[in-house]
Amino acid sequence: MNDSILETILNLTKPRTQAAEVYYLAGQDTPIEFENNRLKSLQTKATQGVALRVIRNGRLGFASSTDLTRLEDLVEAAIQTSDIGSPAEFEFAANFHSWDGAVNLPNPARRHQPATQAELVDLGHALIHQVHDYNPDILVDVSFHLYDRTVRIATSQDVYAERTSQTTSVGLSGNLVRGEDFLQASSFDVARDASPDYDRVLQELLRKYRWAEESASIRSGLFPVLFLPRAAAITFGSLFTTVLSGQSVVQKASPLTDKVGQTLFDSRLTLFEDPQVGVNACSFDDEGTPTSRKAYIEGGTVMGFYWDRRWAARAERSTTGNGFRGGLSRPAPGVVNYCIAPGSTATENLIAQMDEGLIVDQVLGAGQSNQLAGEFSVNLDLGYKVENGKVVGRVKNTMVAGSLFEAFQHLVDLGDSPEWIGGRAYMPSLAFAQLGVAARQV
Repeated sequence: MNDSILETILNLTKPRTQAAEVYYLAGQDTPIEFENNRLKSLQTKATQGVALRVIRNGRLGFASSTDLTRLEDLVEAAIQTSDIGSPAEFEFAANFHSWDGAVNLPNPARRHQPATQAELVDLGHALIHQVHDYNPDILVDVSFHLYDRTVRIATSQDVYAERTSQTTSVGLSGNLVRGEDFLQASSFDVARDASPDYDRVLQELLRKYRWAEESASIRSGLFPVLFLPRAAAITFGSLFTTVLSGQSVVQKASPLTDKVGQTLFDSRLTLFEDPQVGVNACSFDDEGTPTSRKAYIEGGTVMGFYWDRRWAARAERSTTGNGFRGGLSRPAPGVVNYCIAPGSTATENLIAQMDEGLIVDQVLGAGQSNQLAGEFSVNLDLGYKVENGKVVGRVKNTMVAGSLFEAFQHLVDLGDSPEWIGGRAYMPSLAFAQLGVAARQV
């Protein structure tokens, strides 16, 4: 798609609307998948489409399409929906131009050359063989994704912005069946304009199996609990992003609504967003607003919230550049990279300090929780018992529950080696002095 199509859409809307915003998304995904030790599929999928928002007679209209040969129909659909659309409480972005297809690259003219499909097939076989060197009974799955993405946005208020990204991801997982016991473990990495750390992914998977070689049990009660980075991101990331959303604030659903300036957490907790780094780095959001680094919790003190244009207008605030879309949908408040500042203690030392406790490595889904109250309850997909500072084996049928506020009032420390989790979170290990543990004895 060339830029003339965005211009054509804006020109078609101009005589019939007060303002318009065109959002274009294109992506090409090449998945290479191994299942149960064998190559399963290798294909390329490409998608593209346009989403159009208009303001007409003071109301919002919206339409989207993946058929770029019928632009008049797209414009007509957006105009028709404005007849029943919600009042336009905000203005579209204005006076902004950006191209950030080479964020953080020292030489923007030189792009990373990703591995070929043949090279990744060979790498998949090699990873499977290395897992089998540890235990040939593990059924191994490997998935690679080569993904190219382009976003363009233009408005009738003199905005044109473009960003491109090229990412490669690898997922490595295994299933070990021992009688009626199924032990599933996984690891993952993704890189932008670079190769994932394939060896780290392999070593992480093998470490999980080594720690789970023996079985262990823990009784129900209050225990020290250590969340490794991935489990910490899944358990706490969605809770923080929910209660810090401007939408939750406007709806008076966030427990932090009137707590700005108050210290509610341990002074070592600093949670911030930095859209200029990492796999998903971007200089503008999906509404054409510049992004910026911002702290939401600093030294345990609540500093503020994140806003898209719609919810910011309702709160009589300004957007913070946090309007993002899922595909060709309308924008909603979202966070690019949520980061927790690391602590000063190595993860192995956090383990060594535990007399009797639990390590949470993998959780089932996002857990059951009352997110708007900051509460969590997660079932362990993979967890380990610690005795006298040593990992003694895997625990099963175990749940950990608590709340953000109680957990971070019992913070032992944060690990000193944060990890990127799925390219969207930068998270250290989190050690808590006590959380509720429920264990079902079999």
